[in-house]
Amino acid sequence: MSKRVLHAALLGLGTVGTGVYKVLKQQTQEMEQKIGAVVELKKILVRNLKKAAAKIQEPELLTNDWQEILEDESIDIVIEVMGGIEPARTYITEALTAGKHVVTANKDLVASYGGELLDCAAAHHCDFLFEAAVAGGIPIIRPLKQCLAGNHISEVVGIVNGTTNFILTKMEQEGMEFADALALATKLGYAEADPTADIQGYDAGRKMAIMASIAFNSRVTFEDVSTQGITHISSKDIRYAKELNCVIKLLGVARNTETGIEVSVQPMLVSEKHPLATVNDSFNAVFVHGDAVDDAMFYGRGAGELPTASAIVGDVFDIVRNILFSCTGRISCTCYKEIPVKKQEDMESRFFMRLHVDDRPGVLASIASVLGNNNVSIAQMIQKHKHRHEDLAEIVVVTSRVKEGNFNDAMLIIESMNVVHKISSVIRVYGEDS
Repeated sequence: MSKRVLHAALLGLGTVGTGVYKVLKQQTQEMEQKIGAVVELKKILVRNLKKAAAKIQEPELLTNDWQEILEDESIDIVIEVMGGIEPARTYITEALTAGKHVVTANKDLVASYGGELLDCAAAHHCDFLFEAAVAGGIPIIRPLKQCLAGNHISEVVGIVNGTTNFILTKMEQEGMEFADALALATKLGYAEADPTADIQGYDAGRKMAIMASIAFNSRVTFEDVSTQGITHISSKDIRYAKELNCVIKLLGVARNTETGIEVSVQPMLVSEKHPLATVNDSFNAVFVHGDAVDDAMFYGRGAGELPTASAIVGDVFDIVRNILFSCTGRISCTCYKEIPVKKQEDMESRFFMRLHVDDRPGVLASIASVLGNNNVSIAQMIQKHKHRHEDLAEIVVVTSRVKEGNFNDAMLIIESMNVVHKISSVIRVYGEDS
C-alpha cells in the first residue's frame, strides 16, 4: 500500500522557520506510524532566496511568490512563522478562504485578530491552530481548549516571557541592576537587539490576551491588557522582597471575576512558597485554577528554535489526523460569551511601595491616615534609616487588597506631601493577604 502524502508550505525561514524545517526532517521516518501520513514541505516562502538557500538542503523549495503557494491546490497546510500583522494576516485569510489549513506562531496577530481568523476558518471548514503563539514549546492552548474544557476556569497566571525572567533571576541571584542584567541577556541571545516588547511587557500582554480569551470563553484582545514593564525594578526592591519572603517576577494575571475579566502584565512580588517563585532563567510557566481540576501548572522552555517548532509541528500533526478522518474545523472559536474587561483602576490588588520620608515623629501616622481615608489598609510596614542622610528614613508599606483607583488616589496625595521626598517604587503583590 502506498503511503499517504500531504503537502505543506512554510511562510518564513528565520529562527523558528528553520526549526520547523529541522523537526519535520527529524520526524520523517516515524511520521507515517505516528499520524497515518507523511507531511512534505512543497514550498517555502522567503524574502531573500540566496540567503535562505544556505539554510536548507533543497533550495528548489524556495519561492518569493505567495501566489505560487496560494494557487497550488496540492498544498493542504500553510505554516506561518513570518511574524507581524501584515502581510501575515492577508496571507492567512487568503489561505483559509482557499480551503487550506493554517498553523501559526504569530502571537501579535492572534492577540489582535484571532477572533476574525477563527471565524474565517470556521466559514471554510478549516483548522486554524496556534499552540506556538503562547509559551513556545509548553502545551497550554490545547489543554485550555480541550483537556480542561470540563472546568470553569477562574484564573490563569504565568511567567510567559523568558527574557524578563532571565533578567529578574540575575538581579535576584547575583545582585545585578537592571541595565547590567539586560546587557547580559543581550550578549547571551536571550534579548533582541530592540528588547522593548519584552521589557515593557507587551510580548507577555499578547500571550495573556490569547489565554484569557480561551480560558474564559470571551474575547480579550491585546488592547484590553494593562501592561507595565520591569525597567523601574531595582536591586533594592529585590532585597526588600526577599525580606518579605518574596521574589519579583513579571506576571501575566487573568481573572474571571463576578464583575468582569481582569487581565494585566505587571512585575509582582510572589511568595517564595508559590510554585511560580521557583521558575528561573529563561523558563516559562503557566498556573491555571479551575473549579474541577483545582490547580495545574505547565512548565518548560517558552521560546527558542526547536521548542517553538515542537509546538508548531504538533499542530501540523493534529491537522493531518483531522484531514484523514474528515473532521477538520471541529474546534473553532470558543468565545461564546461577552464578558466585560475591567479597566485597570477597577481591578483589585495588593501593593508594595517604597518611600523616602522625613525621619521625624508623626510622618508614618500622616501617611497611614491618607491611606486609611482612601480605604487602603496597611498589611505590613518596614522602616530603615538611610546611612548617608540621617534626616531621611526609607519605609516600605505593603497594603491589603484594594481597588486600584483608591490606591492611586491615595498616592497622588502622598506624593504631594512635604514630608515625602520620593516615591522610589510601587509594585503589585500577587495573591491574597497573608
